[in-house]
Amino acid sequence: MTAVAVTVTALLAVAGGLTLIRIIRGPSILDRAVATDVLLAIIVAAIATEAAYSRDATALPVLVVLAVLGFVGSVSVARFAARRNAG
Repeated sequence: MTAVAVTVTALLAVAGGLTLIRIIRGPSILDRAVATDVLLAIIVAAIATEAAYSRDATALPVLVVLAVLGFVGSVSVARFAARRNAG
């Protein structure tokens, strides 16, 4: 089980690093918004992995709040981009 936890942690760290590079270098604001949403998903996955590894369910409300935050953020950015392109 420890080898799996180390592997998942390493993969999430690499994914987070690559996502941060996209946030910094993104040519447009939409690229940065998508990368921020992906980073939030990586954070949710990391918290869920830690909760599963420690068999502790106290992090579940935090996961729900972060998931709703990511959804609302993505929808609002999509609506803003649609209005900006329409006008």
